[in-house]
Amino acid sequence: MENIDAVKQRIRGASVVPVITPFHESGSIDFDALKNMIDWQIKSGSHAISVTGTSGEPSSLTTEERVQVMETAIKAIDGRVPFLPGTGSTNHDETMYLTKKAYEIGADAALVIVPYYNKPNQEALFKHYKTVADSVDLPIIVYNIPGRTAVNLHVDTLAKLSQECPNIIGVKESNKDFEHVNRVLLKCGRDFLLYSGIELLCYPMLAIGGAGSISATANVAPTKVAEMHNAWNEGDIKRAQDLHYDLMPLNDVLFKDTNPAPAKAALGMLGKINPTLRMPMDVPPKEVQDEIKSVLDSYGSELKDAAANK
Repeated sequence: MENIDAVKQRIRGASVVPVITPFHESGSIDFDALKNMIDWQIKSGSHAISVTGTSGEPSSLTTEERVQVMETAIKAIDGRVPFLPGTGSTNHDETMYLTKKAYEIGADAALVIVPYYNKPNQEALFKHYKTVADSVDLPIIVYNIPGRTAVNLHVDTLAKLSQECPNIIGVKESNKDFEHVNRVLLKCGRDFLLYSGIELLCYPMLAIGGAGSISATANVAPTKVAEMHNAWNEGDIKRAQDLHYDLMPLNDVLFKDTNPAPAKAALGMLGKINPTLRMPMDVPPKEVQDEIKSVLDSYGSELKDAAANK
């Protein structure tokens, strides 16, 4: 494994894009569109790539398909930026299998979601993550998203994991409790990598010492999201703030329906993908699609030109 400190340095201050999984109208994976999406993201300035996270509809993919998506992604990235695939599942053995696969194909780290639906208690969560971390020589970023898993990974549990598992190096917090995310760095240490998964907290998270964001919005506006991080990293606070507020209308509309349906609708409008989702997910209602189009139009030709020129 690459030195953990070197990995942390490469992914600190990063806009990590949780790339959607494109499908053909038939529902099969459109691997060519996936490769094109990844190439566009990198050329647009995104700092790192993730796949098969929430935005990638992992629960709608078979285990074999998740491996295929990871393998396609790492080939498309071709070493240009770090690769942090999502390997978590509600099934412990599947999480172990996918995390080991991520290591085998050369991922830089794995993003491991809190198991959903099962609602494990804190001790069970500790055992789950420790077993995964101990099984593979790969940096692990925990993914805490209580709104979709129905359980919140407590700060004390995360701190214990960070102390006992040297390769648990950070967390993606899709957690609207800003007191909670402040306490993550207090308890886990300021060197712990804290990523925002809540779009309106991406900039505020940087201000408290966060390491960046893993934002669904970056699928649609990769340059703007990356530039916000670049501005912060360069000390241009006003520019970072301006981009934060500039992105707010897009952030808002992309969560008018369940992610990634609005993001896929927007990417379809920009001509990047077929906006198909797999059942039980479906396209957003017409009124939400109309709102998405209106917001995209409000940016003038900026987003459309960016999508067309890369």
